[in-house]
Amino acid sequence: MSLSLSRSRQDYLKALLALGGQSRVVGTSELALKLDVAPPSVTNMLRRLAKDRLVTLAPGAGAKLSSAGQREALRVVRRHRLLETFLVERLGLDWSEAHEEAEVMEHAVSERVLDALDRLMDHPSEDPHGHPIPDASGRLERRALHPAAALHAGEVAVVREIRDQDARRMARWKAAGLVPGAAVRMRSVDADDDVFELEVAGRALVSGSEGLEGVLVERRRDARTKG
Repeated sequence: MSLSLSRSRQDYLKALLALGGQSRVVGTSELALKLDVAPPSVTNMLRRLAKDRLVTLAPGAGAKLSSAGQREALRVVRRHRLLETFLVERLGLDWSEAHEEAEVMEHAVSERVLDALDRLMDHPSEDPHGHPIPDASGRLERRALHPAAALHAGEVAVVREIRDQDARRMARWKAAGLVPGAAVRMRSVDADDDVFELEVAGRALVSGSEGLEGVLVERRRDARTKG
């Protein structure tokens, strides 16, 4: 049974999970930057979450999710990603709009409605941005992904996940065909000038590393081709 948590508590748990807080201590300043709040606010909330046994405090360093905190964080992530999928696949919203809408809805929709949406969509395993959706038991697929800018010249990969917080950048990626499932090949890398030339659907895409930040790929080491 899920706990009845406030929106702010849910946001903190989800942020801790995103920052790796299930396996390491996340610093107060790191969490403050992620949530765009003042560090003293983070300290106060972490104390409350520790009192609820949802995090374990590391005095002077930060906090780590407890087992209970991780379960609750995964529930919030599941709600968010199922809602994003519904908004895009069934309501026709653009994938760049779904994140903000789901941020609001994830705190209000009931478990009964969420389960109905899951059945309606035949239990999707990924959201529109390629992020895996935790199942009803909280299991989350783990994948070995790499930043697109880490590819070597001639290396082939498949786009698996797209960061979903920057609508303008997402629109550019979509127009270029840089979406989950797309096959890409790194044509050339100029590390000195920070210039990367990718081939996406037979077309060249030239970008700096910043323009590719947030595009995660799965390498195809056995599919290298000549650049």
